[in-house]
Amino acid sequence: MDDAPQPPGPGPGSAFLLAQIGAHAAMRFAERIGELDLTPPQTGLLRAVAAAPGRSQQALATVLGTPPSRLVALVDQLDERGLVQRRRNPADRRLHALHVTEAGEKLLQRIAEVGRAHDDAMCAALDDAERATLRALLGRIADEQGLTPGVHPGYRHA
Repeated sequence: MDDAPQPPGPGPGSAFLLAQIGAHAAMRFAERIGELDLTPPQTGLLRAVAAAPGRSQQALATVLGTPPSRLVALVDQLDERGLVQRRRNPADRRLHALHVTEAGEKLLQRIAEVGRAHDDAMCAALDDAERATLRALLGRIADEQGLTPGVHPGYRHA
């Protein structure tokens, strides 16, 4: 039992609880994905490249809401590990089209396993129906707030 003093009143609001759980979930995900020698931004970028093969670095930077110079550094890291490959865009040779390599595809399978385990651990207190309800409610909030589906807002500050 927690012996910390509790402030008077009805308790924390929903926004505080979302922030508290979100920060905790992000920290735990970073630990879990770190076991694959990845950071959350690298993981997100790898997933984004796999979701739309051949997209340019510029287009990805726009979708992710990150400065192009930061994206180049992330792509460099994944390229050096043989997880993504830059190819010249046949329509515009100034642009690089990004593709996931075979090694990247294998790592994405492991990332998916880590993601499922993370989701299960974070939502262990809920049954399947409650999890579905929570996803639906959080999806509505994210949509109303104008968040890009599947893109962590932390890219804007990465």
